Amino acid sequence: MVLMQTGEVVFGGPGSGLFSMVIYVMLAVFVAGLMIGRAPEYLGRKIDAFEMKMVAVVILSTPILVLFGTAASVPVPAGIAGIANPGPHGFSEILYAFSSAANNNGSAFAGLSANTPYYNWMLVIAMWFGRFAVIVPVLAIGGSLAGKLRREAGPGTLPTHSPLFVGLLIGTVVMIASLTYLPALALGPIAEQLSSAVRH
Repeated sequence: MVLMQTGEVVFGGPGSGLFSMVIYVMLAVFVAGLMIGRAPEYLGRKIDAFEMKMVAVVILSTPILVLFGTAASVPVPAGIAGIANPGPHGFSEILYAFSSAANNNGSAFAGLSANTPYYNWMLVIAMWFGRFAVIVPVLAIGGSLAGKLRREAGPGTLPTHSPLFVGLLIGTVVMIASLTYLPALALGPIAEQLSSAVRH
């Protein structure tokens, strides 16, 4: 579940994982540019406000779909009717279903009866917007960068093949995913693990 929520940038994320990695790289380059006081650039092209607005759309859209879909499904009878296991595990089932719909292939935990009219509609909405809210801004970023002139690397350019940048990129991925999904994970999988540890 966590790997889907990071945008599948780790293992098993071809396609959408590549999109997400490009977005995280651009965000890390932007943060590095802010820290050193230089205009951020990636692959020799300057990153402007338009590209960062598109990055923000991508980074915010799938969490909004996942978290809003989960939050909307928990209090309604049609949402909880599909849960086979109440409590934190049931919450995890719903969170997983929306995480998978917005970020992956739309699978669900065994135990969640997702083949109901409510979940069919909610998950297809999350899946449709989850695809296009990532693909369209990434294509817009690609088109914008392709139209810019390539600049030679200068003394203030952060090389994106250095260990420093790799550390910055990993930190960016972990911070964005943690700040976004940790509260929801605390209500589901983390609470379930802690309660099972207390019982045993």
